[in-house]
Amino acid sequence: MSQINYTQTYFGEHSEEWSHDQINRYLRGEQITPRQVWENVHSDLILSENGYIVFDDTVADKRHSFQIEPVRRQWSGNAKDVIKGIGIVTCVYVNPEGDTFWIIDYRIYDPDRDGKTKIDHLMDMLRNCRYQKKLPFRTVLMDTWYATRKIMRFIEKVEKIYYCPIKSNRNVDDTDGQASASTG
Repeated sequence: MSQINYTQTYFGEHSEEWSHDQINRYLRGEQITPRQVWENVHSDLILSENGYIVFDDTVADKRHSFQIEPVRRQWSGNAKDVIKGIGIVTCVYVNPEGDTFWIIDYRIYDPDRDGKTKIDHLMDMLRNCRYQKKLPFRTVLMDTWYATRKIMRFIEKVEKIYYCPIKSNRNVDDTDGQASASTG
C-alpha cells in the first residue's frame, strides 16, 4: 500500500458534496465507537485466506487544544517531535487479491483513563479479529513499536505470519534468553 492523503481538507477539496467544514462539523458531533465502525463495514468486507491485518498508530495533532480529555504529550512520527495530541491505534483488514482494505477497528490511547498501553490495545484488537470476528488472514503487519515478544508469541501461537521492521540499533534474541544465559 502506498501513502495516500486521508485528511479532511484533502477530502473536502476533492468532493463535490462535502466541504472541509461540513466534515469537521459532522465529526465533532458524532462519536463513532469501534463497534459502530465494525457494524458499518463488516458486510462490505471481501475476505481472503491470504488477508493481512495491519496495525498502526497515529497522533491527531491537538497542539492548540486545552480542554479535550485524551490529549497528552506524545511522540508524533509525522511531526518528528513530541506534541500535544490524541493517540489512535488502528486496525485495517487488507484483501491482497483485490488490493482493497477497510478500517475495521481502532482504540484511543488514553492510559490515564483506561490504564492500557498501545500494545494492550493492539492485543485486544488482534484477539478480537481472531476469536470474535473470526476473520480469515495469514499475516499481521505492524510498526516497529509493536515488535515485542508478547505480540510475536501470540501471533505464532495462532499460526500466523508477522512482519515488523526492527530498528538497526535493536538486538533480537530468538533463543528465548538462552543465548544471553550462556554468554553471561
